[in-house]
Amino acid sequence: MKKWLFGLLLLTVVAIATGCGASNSEVKKDADKVPASAGPALQVLSNEKVGDYLADDKGMTLYYFKKDEEGKSNCTDDCLANWPIVKAGNYGIPEGYDKNDFGEIIREDNGEKQLTYKGYPLYYFVKDAAKGDVNGEGVKDVWYIINNSTVFK
Repeated sequence: MKKWLFGLLLLTVVAIATGCGASNSEVKKDADKVPASAGPALQVLSNEKVGDYLADDKGMTLYYFKKDEEGKSNCTDDCLANWPIVKAGNYGIPEGYDKNDFGEIIREDNGEKQLTYKGYPLYYFVKDAAKGDVNGEGVKDVWYIINNSTVFK
């Protein structure tokens, strides 16, 4: 009787382990779709004032400075107090954007790596306090949101 009970218990354990194994392999397949080196993902948000725009993984709006040059930031010192840089990293890129349009510069003033879009440095605005804020759009006619139709200069 004990051998029969032991055999039944063993079969139950094998059945449970086999079931769990299938579940784990399904999870692994989904995990394989995301590269291991992927960092936080940029995202596209929408606002009735500005339409679709690019934001970081926390929903904070990304801006460019019209006085910047391709590959060079002209926002330094006091400017950076209001317009902090978006640090370079291995960001996931949302659908509708080309990963090749994103890069980085090394800032001349402090040596930090800053994320760029089509060669232009990206910034946050200190008055954007919550996900979806676009308070920096059009400030002094030189600060603008980033979207996939952004044309520089």
